[in-house]
Amino acid sequence: MTQQKPAHGAETEAAGAAAEQPIDNPTVAEAGAADAPPAEAGAAARIAELEAEVAKLRDDVLRAHAEAENTRRRTQREIENNTKYAVSDFAAAVLPVADNLRRALDALPAELRRENEKFESFASGVELTERELLSVLERNGIKPVDAKGKPFDHNFHQAVQQVDSPDHPAGTVVQVFQSGYTINGRLLRPAMVVVSKGPTTQQGAKVDTTA
Repeated sequence: MTQQKPAHGAETEAAGAAAEQPIDNPTVAEAGAADAPPAEAGAAARIAELEAEVAKLRDDVLRAHAEAENTRRRTQREIENNTKYAVSDFAAAVLPVADNLRRALDALPAELRRENEKFESFASGVELTERELLSVLERNGIKPVDAKGKPFDHNFHQAVQQVDSPDHPAGTVVQVFQSGYTINGRLLRPAMVVVSKGPTTQQGAKVDTTA
């Protein structure tokens, strides 16, 4: 019995049909395409994390720079203040010398100075000493407070008495018992003063002499 062979055309059709059927196993390219989205997401997350770290480091650097600048300025101010006011204690101790020189001059009557050459010579020597002392103090930033005839200022004056004065409005310094001084603009010692209450017609007026 003779075996029949399939026709050549049938074989060709079968091969073509097999070629047209879809392949279940993905190719290498397809596998790479499937993995791409997770990899990109991971890279984006890492970039965002690094950017956050960079921003934090930049902020830390700016804060450290600002703190260093504040420290430098604070230190500079302290140095300047120490330089300006280093002689405050010494100056306060010297002021009574100036006070005594002025008291000695005030206690010497002008008539006696005119009539007696020795008293005039003595007074001139005291005045010269006083001027020299005040000059030294001024060169170190220490200046007397201008009080007499000025409105009372509790920042620089200390009232020890209030008096009626027809020649001065209320609140005016009419007499200085003890000179006040400042050092580089800062009060070193207040001036002890007498303050006018004004003329008798202004007795109801009140002067605030509290510091």
